[in-house]
Amino acid sequence: ERPYKCSKCDKTYRRKDYLLNHQRRHTGEGLFQCPLCRKRFVLRRSLLKHQETHPSEAPWFICTECGKSFARHEYLLRHRKIHTALRPHTCPECGKSFLQRANLTNH
Repeated sequence: ERPYKCSKCDKTYRRKDYLLNHQRRHTGEGLFQCPLCRKRFVLRRSLLKHQETHPSEAPWFICTECGKSFARHEYLLRHRKIHTALRPHTCPECGKSFLQRANLTNH
């Protein structure tokens, strides 16, 4: 039996936590992103396994606030915005603000 149904795509799950993980794909929130190719993963362990496919000699740019590393300087610059209160993209219906326009669009 699969009593937990996604309201966006009608997929069903037997456990609520499976549904919650799945729903993050629709919102883009809480996903783990590869710093090299920007591919997103619902589970951290999936990202870690994926990262093994990239060469280890890639250059890394480190965030001095949280220690997170990025393969490109532009990714680091985008990331650093999360450490500020600036969230310029606001939903006109509910007032929730987002760092990136794409996240507002998904919302």
